[in-house]
Amino acid sequence: MRKVKRLEAGDTIAFITLSSGMAGESIFQYRWKVAKERLEALGFHVVLTKHATHSSEYIDHHPEKRAEDLMNTLKNPDIQAIVCMIGGDDTIRLLPYIDFETIKQYPKLFIGHSDSTVNHFMFHYAGIPSIYGPTALVEFAENVAMHSYTQDYFFKLVSQDNTPFQIQPSSQWTSEFLDWTDERNQTVQRTMTEETHFHEFLQGTGIVRGKLLGGCLETFPMMIGTKIWPKVEHWQDKVLFIETSEIKLSPSMFAVLLRGLAAQGIFHQVQGILMGKPVNETFYQEYKDILQKIIRDECQLSDLPIVYNMNFGHTAPIISLPIGCEIEINCLEQTIQIVESPVEGEVL
Repeated sequence: MRKVKRLEAGDTIAFITLSSGMAGESIFQYRWKVAKERLEALGFHVVLTKHATHSSEYIDHHPEKRAEDLMNTLKNPDIQAIVCMIGGDDTIRLLPYIDFETIKQYPKLFIGHSDSTVNHFMFHYAGIPSIYGPTALVEFAENVAMHSYTQDYFFKLVSQDNTPFQIQPSSQWTSEFLDWTDERNQTVQRTMTEETHFHEFLQGTGIVRGKLLGGCLETFPMMIGTKIWPKVEHWQDKVLFIETSEIKLSPSMFAVLLRGLAAQGIFHQVQGILMGKPVNETFYQEYKDILQKIIRDECQLSDLPIVYNMNFGHTAPIISLPIGCEIEINCLEQTIQIVESPVEGEVL
């Protein structure tokens, strides 16, 4: 993996729409404006890509324009980082319009999660690390203020090489939904729940290391069979991370998707598995039981490390994960740490 430039005060961040066109709807525009103001207060310059705030209808009809925005932003020497507005459900439609040589030639910080998983696999295919982390409309525009846990882990990862550093579980979490169509809710803090499970080390022995690769589980079927989906041997020595979205997959569908990965032989290649907290902890125990049944019993991989209930994905707050970079799972001490930075450059 080729490193990308670290993010520092004075750099320009571009907000981009690669999936849902919510950012272009008048009732939601205050959200990205809040995110822009917060990042600018931290010393960054924030711009919008050409089509970032076009209507949802336009965005839906023109995946080629979304891809064009990504390619042009990568080529723009005045922009140092790209942050997705939000996820969605059709980023895969950009694939025919992606120039992978452009991604390789102009490596930049790319940040997002959920449906942006597809973009992350594009960057991984091109050999460029990316950040599974905050989006503009969600985390950077969090009601009242950005969660310090989210902000701290994000800047620790992208602003300088702090590696190695340990990932600690958040002491609180929330999946509460407050209607974004009512701008008054921006001043209402979401209700936080005290964590009771923390990181759950379900199985595994010893200490393992591997390169992070993964994302939102629901996006995987769209990528399988395309050029950006790794061949089974390319999963060797990876640490797979997965999380589920607000769709709240039924336990039976969760099992179907995991068995699809098992049938490809992926679980026999990876060094470990990390899973994020389910939204609202819905199907918390069911997902956990299915994960263990498929990995331990069906795949007969009782020594493969599995860490459950981590803070990434669709609950808040979240850590940021550097795709393509090395992580360590220590089953003896029950710790997880990022051991490789995605960024390069001297700290001034």
